[in-house]
Amino acid sequence: MHAVVFAYHDVGVNCLKALLNAGLKIDLVVTHEDDPNENVWFGSVAKLCQEKNISYVTPNATELVDLIPKLQALNPDYIFSFYYRFMIPEQILQCAKIAALNMHGSLLPKYRGRAPVNWAILHGETETGATLHVMEAKPDAGDIVGQVAVSIGPDETATDVFGKVSQAAVSVIDQALPSLLKGLVPRKANELQKGSYFGGRKPADGQIHWNQTAKQVHDLVRAVAPPYPGAFTTHDGKTLIVARTSLKGPFPAELNLGVCGIQVVDNRVFGICGDHQAVEVLEWFPASN
Repeated sequence: MHAVVFAYHDVGVNCLKALLNAGLKIDLVVTHEDDPNENVWFGSVAKLCQEKNISYVTPNATELVDLIPKLQALNPDYIFSFYYRFMIPEQILQCAKIAALNMHGSLLPKYRGRAPVNWAILHGETETGATLHVMEAKPDAGDIVGQVAVSIGPDETATDVFGKVSQAAVSVIDQALPSLLKGLVPRKANELQKGSYFGGRKPADGQIHWNQTAKQVHDLVRAVAPPYPGAFTTHDGKTLIVARTSLKGPFPAELNLGVCGIQVVDNRVFGICGDHQAVEVLEWFPASN
């Protein structure tokens, strides 16, 4: 079986290794140049390709269509997409003889679209997972091929959960590969009406609104904690990144729970929220401009 793989990030590295371990012949990998303006804290697909002597390219979004003649000539059995960041043109998907398959970091049909792990934490979910699905022109909408769930702990950050999702993605691949290697694609309907679609997140979306509930503030902090851009607030005229919070208490009796915002008691920092509950700020630091 031959495959062309579009891949980036830890999920890309781990799933590409799983395909190689299963004996798939990878004829070409399409990945990204690392963005010099981004905090790159994850594994490099390009580096893995260099180590394994696999041919790879790093086109920008507009150059993808130029790959079509090359992919038609390769005539792969499968095209895989593992955390590749650009929309893959439909003409490329059609180059796969058997199927084009994408790994998505949620339990589809929930959290289709961008930043699924971050959105799941932001919404206070207690589980998410990884889903392998058939790629169609509409994102994250094709039939589900395989799925593995992971738990989200009440204090886990997006990075913690992303590590679990990366491992779940490998489990999904390992479960699906015996069928895929026979040319069989297990399918079940991706019932879109039971889920929802979310767009990308911008650093400005990390602003803390203290009129929200304490749990909502805590979930925001976890969802965008560094190495993501971080939740932020202003205090004494400075913008501060709030990196870690706790709902656990006990909280000092002197806190005024009627006034939303930051209060400092006995050198401990608290945020008073709209539900008259507090979060303790365990770690914060000045935002770099």
